[in-house]
Amino acid sequence: MRIRRSLAAVAATAALAGLGLSGAATATAATHGAPSYVTPSECKQGGGTADLTANVCKGGTHDGEQID
Repeated sequence: MRIRRSLAAVAATAALAGLGLSGAATATAATHGAPSYVTPSECKQGGGTADLTANVCKGGTHDGEQID
């Protein structure tokens, strides 16, 4: 009985620690505000067109992101 409780406590602690780490990583990535860059091929794969005169991806999933 004690072993079951100990295992349950360990599992719960690991699950909560995992949630805390993933939440912290998400919060850290969101607060940096670094501009995202995509390659012309990534823009096309996302359904957009690469406007190389303005260096911007137009349309698709990367709409408005700068082309690197």
